Order: sequence, then structure tokens, then C-alpha cells
Amino acid sequence: MKQQIILNLPVKDLDKSRAFFAALGFTFDDRVSGEHAACMRIAGDTIQAMLTTEAFFASLIDKPVAQARDANEVVICLRCDSREEVDALVARAVAAGGRTPHPPEDHGVMYDQGFEDLDGHLWNLVWAAPEA
Repeated sequence: MKQQIILNLPVKDLDKSRAFFAALGFTFDDRVSGEHAACMRIAGDTIQAMLTTEAFFASLIDKPVAQARDANEVVICLRCDSREEVDALVARAVAAGGRTPHPPEDHGVMYDQGFEDLDGHLWNLVWAAPEA
């Protein structure tokens, strides 16, 4: 089995979501993107997110599509290289239309802050000291 993670996230407006994440510095693989989905690289080919229109996402499952603004099933956590990277990504997310659900938390050897994307999916950014 290849060591790869691909998240599938339903979005209301694919173009707006793609622009939001591009503003945060994420890139997209246009070879596997189209009018119903965009493949966003989080960590090269190892971790990716397929941003899919809600209608396309619904065609892949046999349950209703959860509305992340109303309830969350998952929090996507990304490790950052520094506190400054955490703060910079959160600032870019807010500038692009996201929001912060809580203030940053500083635990000495760990620092985290999160943002909610345009569809309400929660992303948590964490820095941990190398000795932690």
C-alpha cells in the first residue's frame, strides 16, 4: 500500500475554495482536477485534499452531506515548522475569508491555532518544539 492520505472535502463553491487555499500558499494538481473537484497538495504527493462540489461529493456516498458549519466530524491538523508559520497561515486564512474559532494556545513546548475555511471545515496548525 502506498503511504498516501487523500482527504475528500465537500465545498459549496469550488472556485472560491480553490482561491482561498491558493491564498494560503497551497498548490493544485490540475491533472486530476476539473469542474467538480480540485486536487490540493498539502504535502506533495503524500497528503492531498480533494475539494469537491457538494453535488459530486454526494454522488460518492449514501448518506447526506454533513454541513461543516453546523457540526464537525473531523479537525484537520497540520504540523508547522515554527510559531511564526502558524500565525502567518492563520492570518492569511482570515484575510482570505476564513475565521478563527479560538485564540492561539501556547503550551510552552507546543503552540497551536486554527482556522475555519469557507465551508466551515476546521484546520488546526501546530508547532512543537524539537525536544517535545
